[in-house]
Formats: sequence, C-alpha cells, structure tokens
Amino acid sequence: MASSNFIDYVKINCRSGAGGAGSVHFRREKHVPKGGPDGGDGGRGGHIILKGNAQLWTLLHLKYRKHIKAENGTAGEGGRRSGAQGQDVILEVPLGTIARNPDTSEQLAEITEDGQEIILFPGGRGGLGNDHFKNSTQQAPYYAQPGEPGVEEWVVLELKLLADVGLVGFPNAGKSTLLSVVSAARPEIADYPFTTLVPNLGVVAYRDYKSFVMADIPGIIEGASQGKGLGLRFLRHIERNSVLLFVIPANSPDIRQEYNTLLNELREYNPELMDKDRLLAISKIDLVEQDELTRIKETLPKKLPVTFISAVTQQGLDELKDSIWQRLTATPEPTD
Repeated sequence: MASSNFIDYVKINCRSGAGGAGSVHFRREKHVPKGGPDGGDGGRGGHIILKGNAQLWTLLHLKYRKHIKAENGTAGEGGRRSGAQGQDVILEVPLGTIARNPDTSEQLAEITEDGQEIILFPGGRGGLGNDHFKNSTQQAPYYAQPGEPGVEEWVVLELKLLADVGLVGFPNAGKSTLLSVVSAARPEIADYPFTTLVPNLGVVAYRDYKSFVMADIPGIIEGASQGKGLGLRFLRHIERNSVLLFVIPANSPDIRQEYNTLLNELREYNPELMDKDRLLAISKIDLVEQDELTRIKETLPKKLPVTFISAVTQQGLDELKDSIWQRLTATPEPTD
C-alpha cells in the first residue's frame, strides 16, 4: 500500500509529572528565636492534556512520538515558598479523536469541539510542607509530605472523522467522483478498484450559504466486517456520520443485492449503524438507457429515498443535495 499522510490510529506511552516534595524548614532569623516551621509545599506535576484543533485532520504528528513525558513539580522551600508546577504537555488532536485503554478498550476521553481540553493523565499532587503540620502540641514537626507520583500508561488515540454525510459503496462506485463534483475536495480518481486508500472530506455548498460535510470512505467489499479488504480499517469513520449515502452504479449487475450486501457489512460491524438515516444514490446513469433506469426503479426498496445521479453530466445532483439537507435538518420523531 502506498504511504499516506492520513493516520487515524496511534499508540503512545504517556507519563504525567510527579509532584514535588514538601519542605521541612524552620525560620532562622536574627532576633527571631524559635521562628517555627515554614516549609513550603511541593509543586504539582505536569498534566497530559488532549486539546481539539479543527485545523488538524490526521494523527500524523503523533505517529513518531512514542513516549510523551510531562515535567515533574519541584520541591517546596523555606519561607513558605511553594515549588514550581511541572509544565503540562498539550497534545493537539483532530476533532473526533477518542482515547482508549489498549488493554480493556475502555474509552478515556473524546474530543469533539475546537479548543476543547481534557486532562488525559493528571500530574501528581505536590506534598505539603511542615508548616501545615504545626499545632499546639506539635510545634516543631520534622516531617512533610512527599509528592505523589505521576501516571504512566499506554493509550490508543483513534480518529473517527466528523462528517454529516458518509458515502458508502463498493470500489469504483463513483463516490470520489461525486465528492469532487459537489465539493472542492480533490480525491484521487481512477478506473481500478481501491483507488481511494484513505477517507476524504469535502464541504458541500448548499442554498442560501448553507453547507454540510461529506466523507468519502474507502470502498467496502463483502466480508469487510471480518477484516477483508480495506473496509474494517475505515468502517469506524462511518459511526460518526449523521446520514449514510449508499452509492451504487446504474450498470451494476444486481443493485438490490449490492445494497443488501453493504447493509449487512455495516450491521455485522456495528448494529447501531442501522439506526442512522439512509439514502441511496444510483450513480453513472449516463451509461445506461432510460428504459433500464425505469426497470431499476421497480427493483429498489420502496421506503428508501432514491436519487438517480450522474457526476459527469451533473444530472440529479441538486435533487440529491435537497434530499440530504432534508434528512440533516429533519426533527427527530418522539419515541414515546
């Protein structure tokens, strides 16, 4: 497979900073007998923080950073001087990034908004100095708290693209061509299977300066949910789409069978995908006769919204945008 700058999965080792120790110190000044304890507190260790950045679209910048270490806090000093806090490490990630425990797959954090910050691993707390432990019966404590250790864990960062519409279809169904026509995205387009090796995003302009985001997911094949082809690697990106647009070419031998196969692969991967709104676009209608299109209409599911399109002649594209926008802005029906 050709190398790509699109990285949607990284595994890194993170270590937050340890807290500084509290100070055991007594005030020693001329003409101040028995000054008493004045040890300061240790500084907090640095956090490991995830921060959303809308300008990023890949985890490439973290691929080769296998060990992330935050700074330790420094120890407290006399005169009730607290130690300095350890410097935090801020990991900027694309929107849609999920942090998981690699052993249990437990979700630790999720970034969905620009500027959103989540403390992934907190730094250790600084210890209290001996000034905190003085009392009427213990006026000269000779002890202070040590700083708490930091947290060291492996973590998996997994990117799921945030898009309004996800294009679902077999290789060479015309998904990339459709995306290139309705948006400014320029995915690679060719006449061989698996031309698209990574997801592509495009912003589709709609009426009255409205827009929505469309994602071109690499082609799914039968058995993708079991790891065949490229589908399993990129099926996770479909989970974040509000609407699934199935794209099947008009010259396909059996359109109904292709649709059922695609639907079954999504169901096998994640049954919750069946709850998403679905649309069907019959592409490449410029390659078949009108009589054939009429026959195709009779074989399609009755309740599924269907649009016949041609990215080459741009036939049906406005109707497709209207159908997508209607689905995106529809008010959910009450469940009770």
